[in-house]
Amino acid sequence: QVQLVESGGGLVQTGGSLRLSCAASGRTFRSCTMGWFRQAPGKERDFVAAISWTIGRPNYAYYTNSVKGRFTISRDSAKNTVYLQMNNLKFEDTAVYYCAADDGSYYSGSYYNSKSDEYDYWGQGTQVTVSS
Repeated sequence: QVQLVESGGGLVQTGGSLRLSCAASGRTFRSCTMGWFRQAPGKERDFVAAISWTIGRPNYAYYTNSVKGRFTISRDSAKNTVYLQMNNLKFEDTAVYYCAADDGSYYSGSYYNSKSDEYDYWGQGTQVTVSS
């Protein structure tokens, strides 16, 4: 059974940084797109970033416009872990952050999967609070 466990959330001041981790267990994904989504109180769950990989091909990263230049998604294949480095955090970044896996997918062009209902596995979420 696949499990995704997020960690690294917390309270930070505006302009600060956090690094979120998402550790996958239960299987090794040969092809996969791992995404980060976030949900603020009273709002929908929104796409933040994703990284797509498959054996023998390059990784591709995707970001929503509001985090480009501030957030970086990366992957450590040996640890089966995906990271989201968040710099220059803003008050509006406050949300519960979830990682999710779209098993079997690989995106290498302009199209990628940002729809939450198409991801197969989800973590429990980690709270990120940015104080102004």
